[in-house]
Order: sequence, then C-alpha cells, then structure tokens
Amino acid sequence: QVQLVESGGGLVQAGGSLRLSCAASGSRFSISGMGWYRQAPGNQRELVAVITSGGSTNYADSVKGRFTISRDNAKNTVYLQMNSLKPEDTAVYYCKIWAFGGMVYWGKGTLVTVSS
Repeated sequence: QVQLVESGGGLVQAGGSLRLSCAASGSRFSISGMGWYRQAPGNQRELVAVITSGGSTNYADSVKGRFTISRDNAKNTVYLQMNSLKPEDTAVYYCKIWAFGGMVYWGKGTLVTVSS
C-alpha cells in the first residue's frame, strides 16, 4: 500500500508564493514519474507539471516560468514551488506518482486559494 501526503496549500494574495510538498510512503514500490495536477470548481482535473525519474520536466503552458517542480528521491517527495500566483491558479492540487510496474497513485489533494 502506498500513501501520498500533500502539504503546503493555503490562502495567498495574488503575486505571492506557495510551496507544495507530497511525500510517498509504503512498501515495495519504486517511483518512476511524479507530478502535480489541479482541479478548479466546475473544471476537469488538469496537468500542472511532471518530473521523470531522470529529472526531465514538463509544464502546462499556463504555469511555465512561474512554477517549478522538483523531487527528492531519497525522501520519495515531490515539490511544487509556485510563484507569481494568480487568482486563476485557485484549485485543489493533487500529486500523482507512477511506480515502476505500472501502478499509479494519487494524493487526496490540498487546496490553494489565491485572492485578488
């Protein structure tokens, strides 16, 4: 069983910053890719950023230049540094990991609210 615990969400003013963390724990798993998705009210869940086991990254166009994804393999943790936040970034942010062998795991989400 793999568990993902997200933290770092909250309320911030437009232009501010937040750092999200997602720590994976459990037994008998080896992480391949890690990523962040978000879902705003009334919208579908969308990709924000992903990072491969080799460190390659990919971002949604809407967050390029403002968000940075990183990972600490020793801690099985993925981070999302969010700068220059905008009201349209308001959403529940979910982390996702891909394990070698094909399993996929989701966190429960953390709410980010950006006030104007």
